[in-house]
Amino acid sequence: MTDNQQHDQHEGDDDRGHDKGRDKTFTIIVNGREKTVTARQLSVDDLVKLAFENPPTGEFICFTITYRRGQGNKPEGTLEEGETVKVKKGMIFNVTATDKS
Repeated sequence: MTDNQQHDQHEGDDDRGHDKGRDKTFTIIVNGREKTVTARQLSVDDLVKLAFENPPTGEFICFTITYRRGQGNKPEGTLEEGETVKVKKGMIFNVTATDKS
């Protein structure tokens, strides 16, 4: 193998020899149940789908999402519609549906 071929073969590897292109999985807890995800960020919609097999619907239904054991300087908080959160192994999410009527 030439030096160029060797370089091309390892171009996707990070400094520890791991392939950057390979999906990493994260085990998180959603409403008390373990879930495995590959996304590095999750949206409100993603979390609702993970929390409910058949999510409640209706014009007055809204979802409250809280999380703990998060990344860095924001280890816990609440997600609002349109926001995303960076995923970390072991994060805990509570997703609740409420009727605004």
